Amino acid sequence: MDSQSFKTLYDELAAEYTQRFPRSAEHHHKSKSVMVDGGQHTLRLFDPYPVHIRSALGAYVHDLDGHRILDFWQGHFANILGHNPPLVTRALAEMLAHDYGLQTGMVDELAYNLSALICQQTGAAKVRLTTSGSLATMYAMMLARSYTGRSVVLKVGGGWHGAQPWGLVGVSYGKRGYGGLESEGLPGEMAKEAIVTRFNDCQSLEQVFSEYGDRIACFILEPVIGAGGSIPAHPEYITLARQLTERYGALLILDEVISGFRFRAGDVGRLYGVQPDLTTLGKIIGGGMPVAAVAGREDVMALAGREGARRVRFDGGTYSAHPASVLAGTVMLTYLVEHEAEVYGRLAELGQQVRVRLERIFADRGVLAQCTGYPNDAVKGSSMAMLHFPVKPGVVIDSPDVAADPACCMIQVREQIFKLAMLLEDVYTVHGLGALSTAHTQEDLDGLYEASDRAAQRLKPYLS
Repeated sequence: MDSQSFKTLYDELAAEYTQRFPRSAEHHHKSKSVMVDGGQHTLRLFDPYPVHIRSALGAYVHDLDGHRILDFWQGHFANILGHNPPLVTRALAEMLAHDYGLQTGMVDELAYNLSALICQQTGAAKVRLTTSGSLATMYAMMLARSYTGRSVVLKVGGGWHGAQPWGLVGVSYGKRGYGGLESEGLPGEMAKEAIVTRFNDCQSLEQVFSEYGDRIACFILEPVIGAGGSIPAHPEYITLARQLTERYGALLILDEVISGFRFRAGDVGRLYGVQPDLTTLGKIIGGGMPVAAVAGREDVMALAGREGARRVRFDGGTYSAHPASVLAGTVMLTYLVEHEAEVYGRLAELGQQVRVRLERIFADRGVLAQCTGYPNDAVKGSSMAMLHFPVKPGVVIDSPDVAADPACCMIQVREQIFKLAMLLEDVYTVHGLGALSTAHTQEDLDGLYEASDRAAQRLKPYLS
């Protein structure tokens, strides 16, 4: 799509959007008077302004203008059972009715229950809880740097590990691909302490270890990369990552903030037959509440303890192991463990159906589109789907380097045009769709397909 066609179509969609969501516009204007850009999370903001919601249940959210919107964002992929699942809300209501649930700042039984479940389902020896995935990955990198006595963090280009110092390198695709600091306010040497390799490229990985191996403290990667493309790692890539980290004395950190408990009742590392040194978790493990964790080897996690010359100040925070959050997480994980076959079998079926149908719908309308999120030999079922718009047939989207390269895919069509076109059909998407939950029904998916067909019809005349 050329720039003029993009502008024409965007302006058309934006004009309809402002007519359809006037109360959201009013509230956004008011929000900008007290909040930076009118919101508290950059990813939730988009042009011309975000839809503002007032309630959420199951597969749907309801906005200020009275629309019932089918949601595939589902709380940043956290809501695997849908919005506000009754088993969690009932448990929280009962807890609060018995004079417990708000902050105490003391030790209780609840944190043990969640930590024991995480250890049981991931093979980790010890767990420490925190409040966000960004903090979890930061603490994991600090532990790795302390344990190895090295300074360099290796990550993949396009991998998102949160808004923390070592995570803010190599996230956005530029003229030279991925690399470089992406935030002001960081020490200049951070650019030398975080280096980038290409996802699913074994040759690139071997080369970077050959060059920097004796300086690398850890290699952190998402086994199923999220914002970078909803792409599972090739099994041979994960195997090589484990081999190289062991050979060069670095730690392997699997960032499973998205993938943990998304594909099975536990970590994805087990599906690859790999036990990482550290795993970071978040999203689903909180049951809709702010919980994250670092889990891993006892000797590495011991560095977060109260004693020792090389102690890492992984002290949590005021709201770490918050009673209500930990209860919500425990209720959620207990349910997923007890209903594993049912939950993940259904999600895999829904995910496969959505990916295949979306590709067919766009093909039937003459629009070249390709879904990622398909399973592989290790990850047998997947509930994730991201729709891409390749510039030509035959593009293989197996890395963020392809998904975000304008010579390969029309990322702005996915991120702006498709998003607005679907919102005009009362469907909320992020990054080309999102993730399925058990709350999504066949009727919901049929609605998705009808909306996608109308979006494809709107797109077609503007594609050269």
